[in-house]
Amino acid sequence: MEPLAKIFGSPARLKVLRLFLFNQSASLALAEIAGRTKLTADAVRRELADLLAAGLLRKKGVRAAARYQVNARFEHLAALDTFIRETTNVRPQDILAALRRAGIARLVVLSGFFAGVLEAQVDLLVVGDHLDERVLATAVHTLEAELGREIRYASFATPDFRYRLGVYDRLLRDVFDYPHRVLIDKIGL
Repeated sequence: MEPLAKIFGSPARLKVLRLFLFNQSASLALAEIAGRTKLTADAVRRELADLLAAGLLRKKGVRAAARYQVNARFEHLAALDTFIRETTNVRPQDILAALRRAGIARLVVLSGFFAGVLEAQVDLLVVGDHLDERVLATAVHTLEAELGREIRYASFATPDFRYRLGVYDRLLRDVFDYPHRVLIDKIGL
């Protein structure tokens, strides 16, 4: 269990907190929260009850139609938001372990959210051989559940990437012209 999960009581509470703090304008139903955090509905109900009691969340509607949203009037919202944003990170080895099952990665680059640029088009660039898109999407969804926010990613076969790099593709320029971090480079950039 990571240190923040111990401080906040459980890994489930930390996942729910991250989801709401990284998506403050979103109004989410119980099923959406459970799906995005990869938690059971019962675990989500417990955490939502505690966060509602603390005043961090607001509830609109009843039963199945209930939707939850961050209470903008919560007195410690700015401090909590800053703390969670500055302490949320995924270790590079965790990202690589998640991607390993998707195929043979030849280039993995972190940009956008991982590099502190929130307006970027891509947060994760994966280039490889024999990439299974379904397995890659599942790995990214697992990372999203840990981070509490959507990860924008792009994946290319190695020949396609080389072609796009050669024609100065705008998407690749957006990754490489701005802050980024290369985790694997077997292509020789």
